[in-house]
Amino acid sequence: MKPGPLEIGLILVIILIVFGVGKLPQVGAALGKSMNAFKKGTRGEDEEAVAELDKTKKKQKKKTAKSNKPKPEVEPIESPRGEA
Repeated sequence: MKPGPLEIGLILVIILIVFGVGKLPQVGAALGKSMNAFKKGTRGEDEEAVAELDKTKKKQKKKTAKSNKPKPEVEPIESPRGEA
């Protein structure tokens, strides 16, 4: 059962009476911050796991890229007199 406009209005009036007009912005900000923290907390485990997998993949790519680099060939340096 959805609340109608009368029920929503009654709830808003009760909130205004309980908290007062001066405290209402502070209560709203605190409620918004807590909702965002809750959402981050519920998604946080998944995001942390994905971030950790990405880090390990990047490390593995760096290690394989370093080991697959061809070593530069060193040419012998000739002396100015022509002796080797």
